[in-house]
Order: sequence, then structure tokens, then C-alpha cells
Amino acid sequence: MKTVYLGTSDFAATVLRRLADSPHRPLLIVTPPDRPRGRGRKTLPPPAAVVAKELGIELLQAEDVNGADAMDAIRAVKPEAVAVCAFGQLIREPLLSEVPLVNVHPSLLPRWRGAAPIERTIMAGDECTGVTIMRVTAGLDSGPVALCEELAIGPEDDFETLSGRLAALGGELLVKALDLQSSGGLEFVEQDEGDATYAEKIDSAERRLDPARPAHELARTVRALTPHIGAYLEVGGGGRLGVRRARPVDVSVKLGDVRAEWGALLLGCGQRALRLEVVQPEGGKPMAADAYLRGHPLPTL
Repeated sequence: MKTVYLGTSDFAATVLRRLADSPHRPLLIVTPPDRPRGRGRKTLPPPAAVVAKELGIELLQAEDVNGADAMDAIRAVKPEAVAVCAFGQLIREPLLSEVPLVNVHPSLLPRWRGAAPIERTIMAGDECTGVTIMRVTAGLDSGPVALCEELAIGPEDDFETLSGRLAALGGELLVKALDLQSSGGLEFVEQDEGDATYAEKIDSAERRLDPARPAHELARTVRALTPHIGAYLEVGGGGRLGVRRARPVDVSVKLGDVRAEWGALLLGCGQRALRLEVVQPEGGKPMAADAYLRGHPLPTL
């Protein structure tokens, strides 16, 4: 099939690689312009743009996919399908109606519609998630579903490991969907609105680990925000101690106290204690807790 691909993130780049290795290799990739990224705020291209250039596929970096230039470029390809994955721009008419649009969404829709489905599924303690192939409509991830496949969430999965496995699955499901569409066998079923939940964008306040909460909730927050956003503890003097790996343990530690034991830091929480195994001092790199303790005083909250 003649396809166009709309994608931006690392997740979208992984899916793009699989799509490009199929009979539905896109003729055009649309992604946003280069943006300042990372701690140094260096201007860098989106991951999907990097892959497009590597694969030698025509690339358009557009502020608005609904704008005249982007629409002209898409129409020039005369696509039979437009695949959308972690794109980050709202798609409006006339593009919604001009060509079939299928979206790769990393959740089991209608659960976790919205901007942060991978983070929210980990934070909620879900035991499984998955990938859904759906039709793009004007609503927020509310279009009818064609394909859906589950994926178990492991107890050690963080955002990086889970998103990598979901992206690999997403690429396979997208190719399967386009295979079915090319043969006229792709069918859609409406979502049950009564089961819908929403994955709101992660607020900056959610990064702070509040010891008053149960340790298992804090551990899930750490996993959900590692490594791309990062969770942290507020420590004495207004500083921050990043937490990159942690797990709940059945140890008695006074609420809000930090204790050093077994080469780790133990934080007293509202329920149980949180064992901090990998931390990141301000301005530094992630390190094991025992290495941190060799060069830093015991943090206080």
C-alpha cells in the first residue's frame, strides 16, 4: 500500500523501522520541526526524523500537519493509508476524511486514552497493557478499534523497558493492519465509552515523591517516570535527589526518615519503606546507593 507516516517520538521511530521493512514502506514521513531537547537544551530533530533520514525516506517537518504545505505534500503522494503513531499534533478536517488514518496506541483502549498511557498504566499498578490499532477520529483516542493485543507488565518494568516492548508490538500490529486493509479485511468495532479512562499528561508535581504515600505507590511512580522524566525526593536545603530505581520493603523506618542499610537508602513511608537502589544527585549521573553514600552525607528530608 502507498502510505504516509505521521510520528515523532522514540516509540514512533521504532514503529517506523518495522513499517519501512514491510510492503507498506512509507513514501513520506511527517514530523514536527527540530526542538531544544535534553538537559543542555540543544536543538535536535525528532527521533522519527532521524530514522527517516537514515532510511532515505522523504521527510517533511511541519509545525501543523493540517497546514497547506503539509496537506499538499500528503496529497501529492496519493496515499491509500496514513499511519499515525505518537505524533503529538491534533489532526483535523479535511485530513480526517480524505484518507483512512490508523493510529498505533500503546494501551488497551478504551483504557488509558490520552497523552501518557505507558506512564499511567505503570503508576496504576496494571498487570497488563498492550497495543491498539484504531481509526483516527476527531475525539481523543475514541475511534473504533481494529486490532488489539495484550502485553504483560513485569514487576521490574519501567517506562523504558515497557515502551520498547510495546513499540516492537506496535510495529507488528501496524503491518498486520495494513496487510488486512490492502486485502479489504480490516474491520473496526466501536469502543465502549463506559470503560474509558484517561491518561493525563504527567504534571511536574507528580515527579515529587511524597513519603506520606505508601511505598508501593512511590516505587511505581519511579518506574513510570524512569528514565525520561524522573522522580525525585525533596531533601534538606531545598535540593533534590533523583530516584531512578526503588522498591517497597517490609522494614520499619519512621515516616520521612532516611536510613542507610544493606548498601541502600531506606525511606520511611506512609506504608512500609522504600528502598532507594539507584539515585541521582543534582547535577550528577545516576549511581548505586552505596556509591552515593561513599561520597555524600546521608540525605535528610
